[in-house]
Amino acid sequence: MNIARWNPAQEVDRLFFAAAPRGNGSEWLPPVDVRETPDAYRLDVELPALSPQDVEVSFREGVLTIAGERKRQRDEGETMHRAERRFGRFARNFRLPEDADEAGIAAAAHHGVLEVTVPKREQRRARQIEVVAQ
Repeated sequence: MNIARWNPAQEVDRLFFAAAPRGNGSEWLPPVDVRETPDAYRLDVELPALSPQDVEVSFREGVLTIAGERKRQRDEGETMHRAERRFGRFARNFRLPEDADEAGIAAAAHHGVLEVTVPKREQRRARQIEVVAQ
């Protein structure tokens, strides 16, 4: 018998990170921080040297996708001695929780960080129904 240990971080990953097929053409994956407040979820994606026109944010069937491309720029006649930065297409997929309000998703770029805000829908509260004697 195998004993499986509970890992709370893995539960968060299951909640937010949609299963992305391997070999999806991504050459690099930008790092992402996912945080939650009482009113919204926020994803901070590091995208240095990208303009907002190079990034696409879309939502379909409960999955938020952030995709784009960072192109390598070279000058004519230059010789590259070391290349450590990653270039090419990227795509990150995040399955949103059921309380996410997809109609209110907003994205803004600030100093190389894309901030995607996903507001939460107002929770429906249980309604007490009075039983009337007849």
